[in-house]
Amino acid sequence: MSNYRRLFVPGATYFFTQVTYKRNPWLCTEIGREGLRTGFQRLQKIYPFSLDAIALLPDHFHCIWTLPEGDKNYPMRWRYLKSFVTRSCSHKLKLSTEVTLSRHKRKESNLWRRYWEHLIKDEEDFENCCDYIHYNPVKHGLCESRKDWKFSSFHRLVKQGVYSVDWGVNELIKFSGYFGKMSNFENCESDQ
Repeated sequence: MSNYRRLFVPGATYFFTQVTYKRNPWLCTEIGREGLRTGFQRLQKIYPFSLDAIALLPDHFHCIWTLPEGDKNYPMRWRYLKSFVTRSCSHKLKLSTEVTLSRHKRKESNLWRRYWEHLIKDEEDFENCCDYIHYNPVKHGLCESRKDWKFSSFHRLVKQGVYSVDWGVNELIKFSGYFGKMSNFENCESDQ
């Protein structure tokens, strides 16, 4: 992963994947959800951005952010969010995963791994990313229908008329391009 380079485009829209450390399934717990909700609310007040879509799964989440015009600093936003959640939740979660010496030296906790981003190039790319996010709980076998998973922005987007409530039911959802590579991100287990 040493060749991985982040793209910084002011005012851009990004698709992100954030994975928990050692794939610990704490994100959908009440503690995890509340910590993330509060963290996102505080983050958006301090460093505004639009949270266009999100799906929270037990050990990872996907989201789409649109940064304000002229702003390209999503790493600072991720640092704030992960630090806030770690400070407010780590002691409550009581995870038994030990922090390695290298993670300790880098001041990393036992809650998070790195995140990955994809610069969204156009409207079609945005729609594919949004569909991927909302179909992800079905893909992982957490529910049979998109409407059954409550930890995502799908229900908000149904109310806004973006999706029908039965989107993805009885139809094969195909993803191309970037999403052929997604399994590489979702299956990462090593500490880099």
